[in-house]
Amino acid sequence: MGLYNFNLRNWEHPRNEWSILIKYQRFILIVNNTYMYRFEVCANSVKSCLAAQEGGAHRVELCAAIPEGGTTPSFGEIALARELLNIKLHILIRPRSGDFLYSKLEMKSMLKDIEICHKLGVDGVVLGCLNSAGNIDIPQMKELMTTSIGMSVTFHRAFDMCRHPHEALEQIISLGCDRILTSGQCTTAEEGISLLDNLNKQASDRIILLAGSGVNENNIHKIAMRTGIREFHFSARLKEESKMSYINPKVSMDGKGLINEYEQLYTSSLRVRETIKSLEFTTREYL
Repeated sequence: MGLYNFNLRNWEHPRNEWSILIKYQRFILIVNNTYMYRFEVCANSVKSCLAAQEGGAHRVELCAAIPEGGTTPSFGEIALARELLNIKLHILIRPRSGDFLYSKLEMKSMLKDIEICHKLGVDGVVLGCLNSAGNIDIPQMKELMTTSIGMSVTFHRAFDMCRHPHEALEQIISLGCDRILTSGQCTTAEEGISLLDNLNKQASDRIILLAGSGVNENNIHKIAMRTGIREFHFSARLKEESKMSYINPKVSMDGKGLINEYEQLYTSSLRVRETIKSLEFTTREYL
């Protein structure tokens, strides 16, 4: 049997080009389906936000202190990002690093940060609370959700620290969150593929699963194919050396000299494009 090539255009979306190859009673369906996916870049600055936008991201999550898991960025960073971005802007609501068990005072701080996000025209907030037993703190979450009305809400990786992920998923759906950022309770999303697959099946389109942690151009296709997840969170950063011509070798701002204070990590528009391009073609083979 010969090899036949032909193209179809899916009526639902003009970018969805189908190329079907038929050979020896089996065919391979190659679909240009990037429009099916949504890409969120974890940005540590306005500079990284702009690189994410240039690279083709649909959304950014702006946060500070990424090496500590992320904290809420400054008022100035949020305001300037909102002014310069045309894509969706989400803000991490997290008053400190460490665990996700928050005091009443920390809750007041988070509520104030959400109010500021409202005033600045932010599209969404990223938050989450646990109680001391490692379960979703329902009373605190309800308070945060009420204050967040009008914005999209992502439950962040506090989910990866909870005791019972399947039960937590149902609770987060009941709270009205739009998505859950998760690595499948592993250090990286690639390592968490098994749980991500199970959670995505359990969610059954009732909530969006956003796969994050260690997602990059080399593994995003594998994670997508193995889990069916359609939203991805990654930073796509590269190192930039300081332009300081003078460095005082006797002083370290962290007090221990463990951090290289003369290099910074920023999102690369090229790496964002390459990561997205990795999902440009979804391939399925049928017998």
